[in-house]
Amino acid sequence: MRRQQQKAGYVEVNSPDMMEKHFWELSGHWENYGENMFTTTLPDERVFCCKPMNCPGHVQIYKHGLKSYRDLPLKIAEFGKVHRYEPSGALHGMLRVRHFTQDDAHIFITENQIMEECLKINDLMLSIYKDFGFEDIFIKLSTRPEKRVGADHLWDKAEKALQDVLNEVTKRSNGRIKTALQPGEGAFYGPKLEYVLKDAIGREWQCGTTQVDFNLAGRLGAFYIDENSDKVTPVMIHRAMFGSLERFTGILIENYAGHFPLWLAPLQVVVATITSEADPYAAEVVAAFKEAGLRVEPDVRNEKIGYKVREHSLAKVPVILAVGMRDTEARNVSVRRLGSQEQTVMSLDDAIASLMSEAQQPG
Repeated sequence: MRRQQQKAGYVEVNSPDMMEKHFWELSGHWENYGENMFTTTLPDERVFCCKPMNCPGHVQIYKHGLKSYRDLPLKIAEFGKVHRYEPSGALHGMLRVRHFTQDDAHIFITENQIMEECLKINDLMLSIYKDFGFEDIFIKLSTRPEKRVGADHLWDKAEKALQDVLNEVTKRSNGRIKTALQPGEGAFYGPKLEYVLKDAIGREWQCGTTQVDFNLAGRLGAFYIDENSDKVTPVMIHRAMFGSLERFTGILIENYAGHFPLWLAPLQVVVATITSEADPYAAEVVAAFKEAGLRVEPDVRNEKIGYKVREHSLAKVPVILAVGMRDTEARNVSVRRLGSQEQTVMSLDDAIASLMSEAQQPG
């Protein structure tokens, strides 16, 4: 994610976890989202809020230094911890939590740049979803809610802009991407496109969002100088690709049933000894794989190799390397893949080269 964002021109930042209530009143969150926020009162009676969103902090970062139209688009991204009060009955493992990491970004643009930047976001999202194995995508346009900030004519412009983007995305996909309208489901500051993924058994998960916002930057005093030397309020695009990293991890576990492709598996390789006499060689193999950048652990317990293989197979470890005395002498490893009963004997160097290539991350 970080690598793809850097390629796309984003600057990664870290905004404060807590900010004074005053910021949230200016942004409109206190009035329109206050019931979902965690707050604390200091001894001097000032009220601070744990951030439910990163947008006000990113606007403050944008406001540091005078901006010209030549500086736009300015893309600010953050893997930010956000806090939202969810009713206890709505909590659901990793899929619904009160404190999560949002792969959030805010793009400050001129009004003329909306289409171009929204399409860039769309292309980036679809590319990353494809890397993780999701190609069946459904996009919903969510329009103005009853509880909102800003004038209706600004909402008209924002909704039309996103409808135009959606039409172009549909056209580019030759109808492969399905779309729908969700009246009244937008954020209180702007309408949004919601990206819904379908997993391996057909369940739908709402993940990414693209929101066009004509309101928040102006409420927080952000502006740029245009070509006529006038102060103009930038348009903000709020963008999240996974939404919640914790939730997306849960979705991935469900989608792959724990059997991840090698590049994605949290533990990629286990080196299991057949006899305790092979323990020193197993340590050497583990060190060599770690040096190559693979995620590997040894299993030198005094257990039969069949028991070890079954246990690590149930844990969905993609590759198990068995080593005995003959392997030690020949500097080989016996490679067993998850789901296969067959073993392939390879030299240590060949095994490292082969698995390094397979474990290479997309892009």
